[in-house]
Amino acid sequence: MAFEDTEKRFEEDIETYLLTEGGYVKGNQLNYDKEKAIDMNPLIEFIQETQEKAWVRYNKIYGDQASEQLYKRLSDEIESNGMLHILRNGITDRGVKLKIAFFRPESSLNEKTIQNYQANKLIVTRQFAYSTANHNSLDMVLSLNGIPIVAMELKNQIKGQSVEHGKKQFMYDRNPREKIFQFNKRVLVYFVADLNEVWMTTKLDGKETFFLPFNQGTNGAGEVGGAGNPENPDGYITSYLWEKVLHKDSLMNIIHRFMHLEVKKQKVVKNGREQNKVSSKLIFPRFHQLDVVRKLVHTVRIKGSGDNYLIQHSAGSGKSNSIAWLAYHLASLHDDDDKSIFNSVIVVTDRTVLDRQLQDTISSFDHTDGLVETIGERKTSRDLKNAINDGKRIIITTLQKFPVIYEEVDVNQGNRFAVLVDEAHSSQTGTSAKKLKAALADTEEALREYAELEAEIEENTPDQEDKLVQELLSHGSHDNLSFFAFTATPKEKTLEMFGTKQSDDSFRPFHIYGMRQAIEERFILDVLQNYMTYQMSYKIAKNTPDNPELSTTQGVKAIRRYQSLHPHNLQQKTAIMIEHFRNVTQHEIGGRAKAMVVTASRLHAVRYFFEFKRYIKNKGYSDMDVLVAFSGTVPDENEEYTEEHLNKTKDGKWVKENQLKETFHTDEFNVLVVAEKYQTGFDEPLLHTMFVDKKLSGVKAVQTLSRLNRTHPNKNNTFILDFVNEAEDIQKAFQPFYEVTELDKEIDVNLIYDTKTKLRNYKIYNDQDIKKLTKIYLKNGSQSDKDLGRIASHLVPIIKRYEELDDQQQYEFRVTVRNFNKWYSYITQLTRMFDKELHEEFIFNSYLIKFIPKNSTGKIDIKDKVKLEYYKLEQTFNGDIALEKNTNGYQLSNPDNVETGIKPPEDDDLLENIVRRVNEKYDGKISESDRVIIEGVTRKAKESNDRLKSLARNNDEEMFEKSLFPGVFEKASQDLYMEQMDSYSKLFEDKSYYNTIMMAVAKEIYKELRSE
Repeated sequence: MAFEDTEKRFEEDIETYLLTEGGYVKGNQLNYDKEKAIDMNPLIEFIQETQEKAWVRYNKIYGDQASEQLYKRLSDEIESNGMLHILRNGITDRGVKLKIAFFRPESSLNEKTIQNYQANKLIVTRQFAYSTANHNSLDMVLSLNGIPIVAMELKNQIKGQSVEHGKKQFMYDRNPREKIFQFNKRVLVYFVADLNEVWMTTKLDGKETFFLPFNQGTNGAGEVGGAGNPENPDGYITSYLWEKVLHKDSLMNIIHRFMHLEVKKQKVVKNGREQNKVSSKLIFPRFHQLDVVRKLVHTVRIKGSGDNYLIQHSAGSGKSNSIAWLAYHLASLHDDDDKSIFNSVIVVTDRTVLDRQLQDTISSFDHTDGLVETIGERKTSRDLKNAINDGKRIIITTLQKFPVIYEEVDVNQGNRFAVLVDEAHSSQTGTSAKKLKAALADTEEALREYAELEAEIEENTPDQEDKLVQELLSHGSHDNLSFFAFTATPKEKTLEMFGTKQSDDSFRPFHIYGMRQAIEERFILDVLQNYMTYQMSYKIAKNTPDNPELSTTQGVKAIRRYQSLHPHNLQQKTAIMIEHFRNVTQHEIGGRAKAMVVTASRLHAVRYFFEFKRYIKNKGYSDMDVLVAFSGTVPDENEEYTEEHLNKTKDGKWVKENQLKETFHTDEFNVLVVAEKYQTGFDEPLLHTMFVDKKLSGVKAVQTLSRLNRTHPNKNNTFILDFVNEAEDIQKAFQPFYEVTELDKEIDVNLIYDTKTKLRNYKIYNDQDIKKLTKIYLKNGSQSDKDLGRIASHLVPIIKRYEELDDQQQYEFRVTVRNFNKWYSYITQLTRMFDKELHEEFIFNSYLIKFIPKNSTGKIDIKDKVKLEYYKLEQTFNGDIALEKNTNGYQLSNPDNVETGIKPPEDDDLLENIVRRVNEKYDGKISESDRVIIEGVTRKAKESNDRLKSLARNNDEEMFEKSLFPGVFEKASQDLYMEQMDSYSKLFEDKSYYNTIMMAVAKEIYKELRSE
């Protein structure tokens, strides 16, 4: 018998599985109505079996027309609400409620609901003829109670066909106007599969149809890998599609508890008019999202509460939806005894977009009032306390609200909580995180453990009201708390606190969907593929006869700040950015591409904003405009600026802070200048280019640059122009998070005792000092009107002893105190120390560090002491910053000792020496010929025009630079050229070089002449 390797055999094998193991019945099209795109017989049979009384009533109303009326009412409701909504909620006709499908309940206590679920008829039909206009057929269609909901095209590489051929069939051979293909009217999801890959979409839109990969990854779901699927020694590589996704129980679960209709309302500007645009998208879980939720739910169902889980999913990979789905599943999760595993699910986030998304997604699954409680900006910590005490099923809040209520939450013994953390980082190891645990922890078990440890008899168990014991009991893990932490960039502390411990004592995420796989699957774009760096070189000259002493570190910072805020610097960079935007960026994404300017400070952002506005106005550019984003108020040159009083639309309306994202998305604006804002959690698919004028490193670099990685149907690439960072530094920042991030070992908790010993060696305080303070802090009863004053008084002699140390010792002591507090907070999150003396030392040092005098190193103003002599920008790198593949991950290391990072105290130095140091670092690109040209033309310009001083004094800087000085500069430079052609020929060979030198000389001459 010949071996069958045809597409037909591929179809048969899938069908065989679905019929024998997948819960399906074989379909035919005898009663399928192509015009209506439904087979009414299975639907009526389902209703008769599961809702007999309702169907009897329906027949009494409509008699022989019941079937036709059912279709009409069903069709009307689908037109109004969509197929997904009807499958979940059914229809109502003249008071009769009819369910179109039943879903498996989380609890199995109600036998009737189980029977109703089992009555659903899932039908598999091959070569499905769907059209009234032609004889086309789909390779396979899956129907639910007669309604087609899944369409599949199956291809076979052995016969020269692949998923690409299947995509083209759906795009060009399937008319989206056919009833069966209309969006959210019949088929909910379309799959294309071959022997190696699976792709998916939820909307046919002709050539605009957008397919997403639906693959596991080369090493399987949740593991390190790239695009594609692993080998399958037991069958088809793509068998996970029909075995894990299309199986009856799985598909019904996805329709019931995963699929989501996302409705977005956006403002767009067309032909100068602002319009509201509403768009809808059916969300079907990507495979890594489906996999992580199901694996977490399965593990928690078996193990119960008390474990932590770290999910390392790349930025832009849909973490918001994953969190929403997980929250909903955990809120209704039951154990084998049909008992709810968690009393409440608490989602901790600072992203308002996640708040909305969570509520919208969950409300589409479950319309139970009050299921989701959001503790937003307008609500208080008391609202959070009430939500927890009232047992609200899902609570969304910020971590900052927990400290206020940690003593007021009434956690009864046995109450269990799931805590979902969005973008988990070291902030989870601070005071707020500790008090979150204190608020939710079931302390009964810990009390017993404490009593056993101290070998105390029952009557001597510490009183619940004892403040010290209460704080001790919140340390470490608790059986009633489970943490689920999502991040793309886990740090050491995050890995140890939430990661899964391996057999070699290392820590690893529970589930991985790495940056590499996301990029290779085109879920996100590679933001490092088109990277350009510029290096600036400049020379600072002392501009004062005095030579004052300044703090070296503060002086260098002041000089760099002076240079970075120098108008010439901002003007040069602004020109580069705007011209690049207009020449390149503006033509991307169908002409809708946008750019972000990342600045070093709020003052930089304000000045860049004005410089952008000035340049755009002077050039007469009408096709671009700029917004600025920063927090608070920024003082500059006797003026104060806020974000809301700078951003204005063309029709004169001020843009409020909560309107900025929406306004930026419109066609009116295309550049956003930011300072520590919108660098994380900003989801704008039209963002194509980023201009970086800020030092970035580590996690901050990854988070900031990853704002560009969101996909868009017309977005093929991204671009970054970096004025500050080098390509090697960016590569070093991204590599740890490219595939998977691990931790080599757990922290040695005894390091905290080494740090305590270091502190005591300074002889600043002793046991008696600690006891005095903690006796007040930990006393029972309410705080008196003198307690705070007494604590402050006790610290006075300790501060005096500290001040007797020399500068070096003071610095070392300060750093050691901070390290002690930081490491104690971290270690006690990981384990229960049950060390009263150590905890008292922590309480003492938490107050002491606040009273230690801060360095009196105020910001140094040097703008009248130095001047910018030379300035030059030069491109140093342009290309792809490649990351290493197949490394099996990047391992972070926990320290072997608690280093204090001691460095010598700052020495003061003369201003001219500080200037020399700065120039040694940044002056390398200014050649001797450049210096000759600048010095010569400056001297010649001042000598050749007697009226120059009066021109400078009687005109503003812009008039002087743009209108008056160019003629003076031209004559001076031409005279010099005639005198020394070899030395000054460079000035006339490059127009850009000529203008750069002219502007620099004009600014310094103007400033010098105005000050005389």
